Amino acid sequence: MEDIMKLDENTLKQAALTAGIEEVDLQTFFAQGERIEYAAGDWLFQESTPRNWAGIILAGEIQLVRGLHGSSHRVGTVSAGGLISEGVFIDQDSHANGGYTRLGAVVWQVSREKIDVFRKEQPEIFYRLVSRVAVAINRRMRTLSEQLYGETCKRRTMSGFRLEHDSLGHREIPGDAYYGVQTQRAIENFPISGVPVSNFSHLIEGFAFIKIAAARANFELGVMDGEKMEALCGACVELLEGKLHEHFAVDMFQGGAGTSTNMNANEVITNRGLELMGHEKGEYQYLHPNDHANCSQSTNDTYPTAVKLAVLLSHRNLARGMEDLKNALLQKSVEFKDVLKMGRTENQDAVPMTLGQEFSAYAVMVGSAMRAIEGASEEFMHINMGATAIGTGINCPLGYADLVTEKLVEVSGFPLKRAGNLVEATQNAGTFVQMSATMKRAAVQISKICNDLRWLSSGPRCGLNEINLPPMQPGSSIMPGKVNPVIPEVVNQICYQVIGYDTVVSMAAESSELELCMAEPIIAYDLLHGMMILKNACVTLASRCIVGIEANRDVCRSYVENSIGLVTALVPVIGYEPSAAIAKEALKTGGSVYNLVLEKGLLTKKELDDMLSPEKMTDPRDIPQHL
Repeated sequence: MEDIMKLDENTLKQAALTAGIEEVDLQTFFAQGERIEYAAGDWLFQESTPRNWAGIILAGEIQLVRGLHGSSHRVGTVSAGGLISEGVFIDQDSHANGGYTRLGAVVWQVSREKIDVFRKEQPEIFYRLVSRVAVAINRRMRTLSEQLYGETCKRRTMSGFRLEHDSLGHREIPGDAYYGVQTQRAIENFPISGVPVSNFSHLIEGFAFIKIAAARANFELGVMDGEKMEALCGACVELLEGKLHEHFAVDMFQGGAGTSTNMNANEVITNRGLELMGHEKGEYQYLHPNDHANCSQSTNDTYPTAVKLAVLLSHRNLARGMEDLKNALLQKSVEFKDVLKMGRTENQDAVPMTLGQEFSAYAVMVGSAMRAIEGASEEFMHINMGATAIGTGINCPLGYADLVTEKLVEVSGFPLKRAGNLVEATQNAGTFVQMSATMKRAAVQISKICNDLRWLSSGPRCGLNEINLPPMQPGSSIMPGKVNPVIPEVVNQICYQVIGYDTVVSMAAESSELELCMAEPIIAYDLLHGMMILKNACVTLASRCIVGIEANRDVCRSYVENSIGLVTALVPVIGYEPSAAIAKEALKTGGSVYNLVLEKGLLTKKELDDMLSPEKMTDPRDIPQHL
């Protein structure tokens, strides 16, 4: 308890006051916790994953977000002194939201295992905590319901139409829409996938970073006044807070090399900026989507840069998901280090190994894929802002390319650099191909792991049955009692999709002709969607499969003792010819190699059991003298 007080006594008092919990109860409970630090951008927990701890925030803020499918909506923010993941007190269900820290945080955490012990040892305090947590959660749900109802009512209110025009003519735009005429045309022209840009919040954030950097650079270079710059930046900050994303209505599948998405961003930012300036949406004489939001820019430098930023942001999420998977596999490798089993090559018995070695190899595979993706992401630090149309920098002021890159580093936090040759960077999509290839590598390796899990758990009566996967749902509408390996199966399918995306990205990048790659929108979709589903696959595989795997130790051992492959380990001890004779007799009679060796007196039971110990069967060792 003294450790808690040393960390921050006021924080504990604030948490007790906010949650309506007696301070002494909170002190008693958190006395068994530990201090965990999270870096900027770290996820504390993912939506749909099991609740594994309860905590109190000592420093920083935690953003609660909902949405696994690219469009994450902020549910709320929990700051220092707030309880986090306290739902673990109530039930064994999964997290309804994800939680991450934008700038870093420190959390005092108590694990589920310690909570279970606390419930048994101090039930009175535990159930007082449960009752207060239940009240707090109910209060929070009521507040969220009221907010949701309010937002729904707002969406049902139509405010008429406004008339906007472009070079092709006029269009009526819904009065409450923040997008404009060019977005409206794109909506009409591309009713393709039903997947709007709003599904990919990181892409919107990428544009917000760019428009802030561009506005600030233009202001410093004297081509934009302060009022317009502040209005544009203010609108972009709201985008970074998760607001107005629903107005990014253009389909991800589009012609024009991303122009529709760029103009969608320009129009939303401009119309919100107009409101911040005290004007109405559509009054472009005061702030214009092209003249101001797009000042010193072209789609051909903003779109690929926004995609690169979105990939870098998505990579953070993917890396965390893959790290969770790798760690889960490593934990199993330790748990299964003494489980002797048969290794197999070409689906035939090979030589003994441990189940721990098998899972350790899987962890290494995931780790190597992570490093490859990390290496590919470094290439995304080189951007072509200031290239404008084809890389020559037409229509931007002297010094803009370097200055806007500097501003983009400041607002995004990424160590971005201006590309050495802007003409090359505007037409060459090779960096996207490299990232896609490394994602395919990860998908191939993860899919291989899932193949193995399905094989090793096959049965349970007529298959290998070396491991048990956690049962997740009934497996058949006609066969009672059947339980399928649904988690490895869905991850297999996700990996197939990512592998297919790589082919599309390669073809799209190859389609670059002369000074521009027109197919960047499909590259953006496949990379961002691929990273999202691969991250979700890793999180799901780790939390809903790997952590719950159990070894059938006796089955694994029996395969070793009855396998013909066991004779390979006996060759250095009893000799090749006797070993071959044992193998032939075992195959003919169906007898056990283990029993035949004992029956023929080639080794004593003690000598044979000693040889079959996991540490001697699976690592280099001193070989006994030939008998």
